[in-house]
Amino acid sequence: MTLLLIPIAFLTSCLAGAIGLGGGVLLIALMPGLVPAAAILPLHSLVQLASNVSRAGFGWRHIDWTLIPAITVGAIAGAFAGGGIYANLELHWLPAIIGVLIILLTWVPLPQPRGGGQLSLLLLGFYQSGLGMLAGATGPLGAAVLARRSVQRDWLVVNTASYMSINHIIKAGAFALIGFSFGPWLWLIAGMVVASVVGSWVGTWLRRFIPEIDFQRWFRLLVTLLALRMIALPFLSG
Repeated sequence: MTLLLIPIAFLTSCLAGAIGLGGGVLLIALMPGLVPAAAILPLHSLVQLASNVSRAGFGWRHIDWTLIPAITVGAIAGAFAGGGIYANLELHWLPAIIGVLIILLTWVPLPQPRGGGQLSLLLLGFYQSGLGMLAGATGPLGAAVLARRSVQRDWLVVNTASYMSINHIIKAGAFALIGFSFGPWLWLIAGMVVASVVGSWVGTWLRRFIPEIDFQRWFRLLVTLLALRMIALPFLSG
C-alpha cells in the first residue's frame, strides 16, 4: 500500500505544475493510512521540496530573487515556533489535526500580511513555515501576497514554487533536528522524488494548453472530503 504514494506523488506534482497549486494539499490528504502518522509531515516536506524545486527550475527565468531573503528569515523563525508545538503533539491525533487545519485553510479567509514590501514577505515565510510544521501543505496561503506583485500565471506558479522550496527544506531540517529518522524511508522518498520531478515536468508542459479557469470550487470539495477522512481516521483506529 505504501508504494501507492509513488504514482500519487506524480499525479499531485503534475497538478501543481499545471495549475500552480493544490498538489501538496492533495498529497498530504492522501497519505494517512499509507504511512504512520509520525512520518506524514517529514516525508511530505521532502517530496514537496523535490516537486517545488523542479517546478521552479523548469521555469527559472520567472524567479524573482528579491523575494528570497525575507521569506527565508521568516521561514526559519516559523519552523522554530511550529517545531516546538509539533514536538509536544500526540501523534495519534495528528491526521485529525491536519484535517481540521486543511479545512480551515481551504474555506476560512485568513488574514494576509498587508503591503507589498519586505515585511509582508517576512510574515509570509513565518506563517507558511510555522503552519506547515503542523498542516504540511500551506502553499495556497501565499497566493494573495504574491498576486500583489504580479498576476501573470507563470510568474505566480514559479515564485510560489520558489518560496515553498525554501519552506520545505527548512521544515525537513527542523523535523530531523526534532528527531525524525529519514533513513528507513529512503527508498520510498527516492521513488516519490523521481515521480514528483517527472510530474512537475509533465505539468509544466501541460500548463500551456490549460486555460486560466476557476477550478477552485471542485478542488475545495475534493480536499474537504479527504480532510474529513483524515479527521475520522484516529477514531476508526481506536
